[in-house]
Amino acid sequence: MFRRVLLAAFVSAAFVSAASAATVHYSARLSPAGEIPKTDSNGKGKFDASFDTKTKVLNYTLTFEGLTGSATAAHIHGPATGVQTAGVVAPLGDKNPTSPVTGSVTLTDDQAKALAASKLYVNVHAAANPGGEIRGQINAVHSKKKSSPPAAASAIPDAK
Repeated sequence: MFRRVLLAAFVSAAFVSAASAATVHYSARLSPAGEIPKTDSNGKGKFDASFDTKTKVLNYTLTFEGLTGSATAAHIHGPATGVQTAGVVAPLGDKNPTSPVTGSVTLTDDQAKALAASKLYVNVHAAANPGGEIRGQINAVHSKKKSSPPAAASAIPDAK
């Protein structure tokens, strides 16, 4: 009897732990207009990521093109809103990254909170714009809800 109770408790705890973990998807569109100050560039980019809320691991892919020259660095910065600047949270790829850049970063609790609050951003640096050439705020990707089919028209005619 004791073994059954112990096994049931163990199985319940495993389900609670698994249920409390979630994967949240994030993305950012990078542009010169997002930089502070705005840059004169034709560059653009996209950052796609998935975040495991239990392990706090952020897996990402960063793509970019059209920069004024080769990229010299790419980073996640924060915490900051879209009109603020902040320090580096994590580098993305190596020095002089080339698109696409893939990898993973383990965030601290505070960084995970900033991510959830849309207070982290990505930027890509180039020699002509050492402070950053393109930038985008990281936001959660909300899945589109399937729309319900329209209600069937009533078979009963309107009373007049």
